Amino acid sequence: MNDRESPETIELLTFQIADQEYSLDIMSVREIRGWTRTTPLPHAPTYMKGVINLRGTVLPVMDLSERLGLNPQKQTDRNVIIVVNHDDVMTGLLVDAVSDIIALTADDLQPPPEMQAGATPNVVSSLTLIDERMIRVLDLSSIVLSVQSSAA
Repeated sequence: MNDRESPETIELLTFQIADQEYSLDIMSVREIRGWTRTTPLPHAPTYMKGVINLRGTVLPVMDLSERLGLNPQKQTDRNVIIVVNHDDVMTGLLVDAVSDIIALTADDLQPPPEMQAGATPNVVSSLTLIDERMIRVLDLSSIVLSVQSSAA
């Protein structure tokens, strides 16, 4: 052990999409709710499922599997909407299931390898290994901000 202060703990909400495990910083998560049928909007990107009424607020909902370039998932009653807040904009992320809340330090996170060509922002900010499970930590800003610009 060294004399440094103990590293700051980061809490992540882990969830399943297409049999893969992803996570988000728990501080950006406002609530987790069951699947609600959305009202589609014309000319929205295909990954935008539409909007729902969240206690009087219109909440856009995106199919996160489709947003990440995975096969679109069939919506069932088992799906979950993770309501996130990024830069005071609320967005619903449709996922297959919420798994767990994990606590780790920045030392547990590794940057993803550079695998992309072009100017597409990397939606995975880091990777971590927990009990032999590779968990991808999503960069919420690159997911949500592109939604705002494409929906505008």
